[in-house]
Amino acid sequence: MYTDGKIYMGLADGARVNMQLNMSNRHGLIAGASGTGKTITMKAMAESFSDAGVPVFLCDVKGDVSGLAEPGAQSDSMEKRIDKFGVRGEFSYKAYPVCFWDIYQEGGHPVRATVSDMGPDILARILNLTPAQEGVLNIIFKIADDRGLLLIDLKDLRTTINFVAEHKDDYTLSYGNMSTQSLGGIVRALLPLETQGGDLFFGEPDLDIFDWIRTDVYGKGMVNILNCVKLVQNPKLYASFLLWMMAELFEKLPEAGDLEKPKLVFFFDEAHMLFADAPKVLVQKIEQVVKLVRSKGVGIYFVTQSPGDIPDQVLAQLSNRVQHALRAYTPSEQKAVKVAAQSFRANPAFKAEDVIMELGVGEALTSFLDENGVPTIAQRTSIICPQSLMAPAAEGTVQSLMARDGMSKYDQAYDGVSAYEVLTGEMEKEAQEERLAAEREQLEKDKEAFEARKAKEEAAALKQKEKAQEDARKKKEKEEAAAQKKKEKDSERRKNQIERQLINTGMQVLKRGILNTLFK
Repeated sequence: MYTDGKIYMGLADGARVNMQLNMSNRHGLIAGASGTGKTITMKAMAESFSDAGVPVFLCDVKGDVSGLAEPGAQSDSMEKRIDKFGVRGEFSYKAYPVCFWDIYQEGGHPVRATVSDMGPDILARILNLTPAQEGVLNIIFKIADDRGLLLIDLKDLRTTINFVAEHKDDYTLSYGNMSTQSLGGIVRALLPLETQGGDLFFGEPDLDIFDWIRTDVYGKGMVNILNCVKLVQNPKLYASFLLWMMAELFEKLPEAGDLEKPKLVFFFDEAHMLFADAPKVLVQKIEQVVKLVRSKGVGIYFVTQSPGDIPDQVLAQLSNRVQHALRAYTPSEQKAVKVAAQSFRANPAFKAEDVIMELGVGEALTSFLDENGVPTIAQRTSIICPQSLMAPAAEGTVQSLMARDGMSKYDQAYDGVSAYEVLTGEMEKEAQEERLAAEREQLEKDKEAFEARKAKEEAAALKQKEKAQEDARKKKEKEEAAAQKKKEKDSERRKNQIERQLINTGMQVLKRGILNTLFK
């Protein structure tokens, strides 16, 4: 609850516990076991920031944070709590200006980023690439940049990878060696991101981060709620979104120094997903952003079950602490309680380790920075109740707010000319040229085959003609020889006939001569 220029968080030993607005960009941690009141604390803080004119972004993991859009419901228990916290004249049930967002485009306006905005460094860390694969990914982005190719969505990136793989020999001398194994590894690493919804997150119109830094007509900070019910089931995409968002804030917001109040406050629920199995380089990147984004006037609050879920180097940057109850049934849980207790400035009135295990629902061990930036001693605090509805908002309320929040420009995706279209066109042109070249080659082959066939046929015809001529000549010679032979045979026969006739004639003459001689 925002009052007297401070964020009233609750009561400790009858005294108000406040969080200083000018120290809110020193980041914070809200931790505790399930069901201990982390979400209530997050909502109460978000309401206070909004009342102070500070825009807020928070994750709605269970679907109940949307109740910020509707006034709280009066009840006997609420009335008792109002009296308990001494805010009867200040407390009112009210709704807050809310803008709903959803990467899956189901419960809010779409949230999109381009692959180019994500960049090769962050993308490589999210995909957990090896150093060799990360180097190849940097080369791919460099080639795309040099060729003027826009990497908007995952199909742009995939198409560019395929194009580079097909032409990698052409780029080796200019950009360095790219092994087929590294290219294949990058493609494989993209698959989980795609299946978890990366095709929805990467695209246009991409989010303008300044659309989250708005106030309503009454000066209240806009509460941007990201529907994460489905998103947290896909940790790779969730981590991609969170890391991109922090990097985007760091790159685009100008240096602000120490301000009276933050420009923007983020609450990352289920923050352990951002660090689960995270490589060292990824943790270093998050640590760097958390350290430096403070000077941009941005506060980041991680919400998780145990402080142990957050790496020490990041945890060290979280100065405002709210520790709800932890249970210690195992040695590892007992160690987690001890670590959580040691992170607080000791209070001589109690042992923090014992208090953490004794806290009831709605209670927390708190420590906030004072006006001079010094952590206060740990205090057992009853957390104040939210002024908005402690339940999910009605679907009609969500739809009504979405229709008039001015963010409908993100609702319709568009797919302009980017790497996919350019490279697909080039590859189709290359394919067409290859087809034409193949067709020309085939025509040449067909022509050669036709000419060869024609020459063969002509040679065969000539050979046939020559054979026919030879056959005719031989036939003629044979006929002439036969005729000559017949002529000679006829001549011989005629000669024989003549000879026989002559013989017969001579015999007759001789016979008459003899007869004449005898009968003379």
